[in-house]
Amino acid sequence: MNISPTLLLNASYEPLTIIPWRKALRLILLGKAETLESYPAQPLRSDASAVPVPAVLRLRRRVVWQRSAIRFSRQNVYLRDRFTCQYCQERPTKAELTFDHVLPRARGGRTCWENIVTCCFTCNQRKGDRTPAEAGLHLQRPPFAPRWLPIEGAIERNPQSEEVDQLWQPYLWT
Repeated sequence: MNISPTLLLNASYEPLTIIPWRKALRLILLGKAETLESYPAQPLRSDASAVPVPAVLRLRRRVVWQRSAIRFSRQNVYLRDRFTCQYCQERPTKAELTFDHVLPRARGGRTCWENIVTCCFTCNQRKGDRTPAEAGLHLQRPPFAPRWLPIEGAIERNPQSEEVDQLWQPYLWT
């Protein structure tokens, strides 16, 4: 069963995280959260009733959210750079994106937040094992270790992204 995830908001309506629908139902049943939006096309059915799947929940009490360090991964690099090539500013499809080592590995460049950028296949081929200056490319923004990632990234991975986008959009900061 492929059910969309739930956006969890703090009591002050600030987006906290995305949680699975099962955890969302637990929070509702325990009285810790209230439903603000539901997925109309995805009710959970039993023999006796149908329960709407929560799309957006708000915690009843404000919590201090301890954000952990962001894990380095290809997906998180793409999210940090908003799926945009950092050289030409194009937004190719996800299949056409690559990572690029600003200082090539052949010259001692490490695979870390501060040396990796999102790059389209064309710019990556053009750059090769040179620095951006040597390849005649200009880096639009230097790479950095993010303190947070945009929550909208989960929408791009979600198969029901249109419905999710419509229900979550009023609660997300742009």
